[in-house]
Amino acid sequence: MKDYFSGHSKQYATFRPTYPDELYRFIFGHLKTFDAAWDCATGNGQVARVLATQFEKVFATDISPQQLEHANKADNILYSVQPAEKNDFPDKTFDLITVAQALHWFDLDAFYREVNRTSKPGAWLAVWGYSHCSINPEIDFHFLKFYRETVGPYWDAARKLVEEQYQPIPFPFEEVKSPAFSIKVNWTVEEFAGYLGTWSATQQYIKKKGFNPVLEVMEKISPLWKDKLEVMFPVFLRMGKIG
Repeated sequence: MKDYFSGHSKQYATFRPTYPDELYRFIFGHLKTFDAAWDCATGNGQVARVLATQFEKVFATDISPQQLEHANKADNILYSVQPAEKNDFPDKTFDLITVAQALHWFDLDAFYREVNRTSKPGAWLAVWGYSHCSINPEIDFHFLKFYRETVGPYWDAARKLVEEQYQPIPFPFEEVKSPAFSIKVNWTVEEFAGYLGTWSATQQYIKKKGFNPVLEVMEKISPLWKDKLEVMFPVFLRMGKIG
């Protein structure tokens, strides 16, 4: 189990972007019942919070107690520290299982066994993530150099699966064709710097080098940033009926 986020869970909860309403509408449009959902690798609970508006109960799990300390609370969300690959949920429990920006960390065979075991007949699995952002050509130049060169060697090898939008990942379910989505946020330069600091590669760089590389790249980006700028993240989705 890889846990790259416990050490900066508060920062993660503050600066990570949230997913668009269109994504959730597409997912919910395929469901017939809304009794129970499992949000696996819930992190700060941002997906669980949305699921809780539709489902009677949401079971949200993560391997990081620190992440769950900062998670969104609701009466019908039940948080627990459990890995994706083994949980204590009863068989045939869930109408929907979700994984946001985390499938690339899993032991897929073990996770898929749990998906098949805990899902109701006709349930759905929805997994998604977002690629690196874009702002404008000037800022993107410095951002991509930071992403690929400065912290590039510190990304886990699994990061490549995100860049490839999970297409190489086996997905043994009755998959539906999904449209493209995007996250669009209007950020200050401080918010953008905060987001860069949440990256697992940035945190690994800090551990190895002893200083924060975000400070250096922001010296180049800050003069180019005027008030708030739109930051766009492409969002990809794979969704399929289980069993």
